Amino acid sequence: MAEAIPRFTWNTKFSSSCSISRLSPNFHLLPTNTKRSQQLNNGNSNSNSNSRIRCEAVGVEGAKTTPTQIKKPINRYEMVNLTTWLLRQEQAGNIDAELAIVLSSISLACKQIASLLQRSSIVNLTGAQGTVNIQGEDQKKLDVISNELFCNCLRSSGRTGIIASEEEDVPVAVEETYSGNYIVVFDPIDGSANIDIALTTGSIFGIYGPDQLCLVDMDDDSTIDQAREKCIVSVCQPGSNLVAAGYCLYSSSVVFTLSVGNGVYAFTLDPAYGEFVLTHEDIKIPKAGRIYSFNEGNYDLWDEKLQNYLDHLRQPGPNGKPYSGRYIGCLVGEIHRMLLYGGIYGNPKNKNAKKGNLRLLYECAPMSYIIEQAGGKATDGTQRILDIMPEQIHQRTPIFIGSPEEIEKLEKYLA
Repeated sequence: MAEAIPRFTWNTKFSSSCSISRLSPNFHLLPTNTKRSQQLNNGNSNSNSNSRIRCEAVGVEGAKTTPTQIKKPINRYEMVNLTTWLLRQEQAGNIDAELAIVLSSISLACKQIASLLQRSSIVNLTGAQGTVNIQGEDQKKLDVISNELFCNCLRSSGRTGIIASEEEDVPVAVEETYSGNYIVVFDPIDGSANIDIALTTGSIFGIYGPDQLCLVDMDDDSTIDQAREKCIVSVCQPGSNLVAAGYCLYSSSVVFTLSVGNGVYAFTLDPAYGEFVLTHEDIKIPKAGRIYSFNEGNYDLWDEKLQNYLDHLRQPGPNGKPYSGRYIGCLVGEIHRMLLYGGIYGNPKNKNAKKGNLRLLYECAPMSYIIEQAGGKATDGTQRILDIMPEQIHQRTPIFIGSPEEIEKLEKYLA
């Protein structure tokens, strides 16, 4: 006996004032109400009422819709990549198209650096370059190459006005700018001492809004020195002026973490597609943590108040265990772990480095911006990092950064 095939009837609803060509792209096929279907069938038991389908155009003038009809179905295969996320931020008014392009160009530089790091031993990119940067530090080969990659990507975007790198003596005015004129500060390779032993490294960046002081007209009577001076004035802004900041972690995974002022989001590089995919949405740092990260080799060089704080952390807590000490030697790695697990990181001043070790513009301000966006705190021991007004482009500062309750505990010891 042949199997009965259920009949389908179509109940199509269109607005009389709209043609098919004007239909909304959101077009849904929805089952009709079972009770209503039974009424339409006039009690015909041979008709399958559950099989009746109503075709309704959503968003057409005059058509009635309900939340159920326009609810987007969950697609477990859907992935949001960085480009899509940036477009959504632009549509929401959180960023403009110029900033989206700048951020996209930075992500491209990070992909290139990640590829070089993975092959560094194979293509002979380990070891020292034989040069010294403006801070008097020996440069690794990848320090120099990564700096060039960042600069080239930012120049080619056409939306960057000023580039300031930890590896450069002075900020650079970008002649290829078409519009935008954003100021980008960055550390191309953080933790470069880890490169030769294949440990965690990273890149850090911060973005400031356009500044008319540094839109240099090369046709006027200004000398190059005067133009550079304008750029320096433009770059030296407090971290509270940042419009975006982030870092890229190069480790077992490549993670691009970003904030544009409405929370912190992390994207993991999918090597199969070469795309950064959203994996951590609206990250919130734990209010407290049981991990501290200090270079305790400098313990005897710190002041007594800070030593007392470290001694406290080493004492067993309510659970009978002390804090766990972790130190990677890479600020990006420390901050990334802290965002997910909580705790505190400190790089304080000492007898040999009375102004601290880390750079305010390229490292401390961008990372403090990220941490605060996630609900944490960052201080130099006396004031908020983002409130410090830089006086020099390579200015250093002490920094304590992490979970809010851990920073508050530290401040009591330092008071």
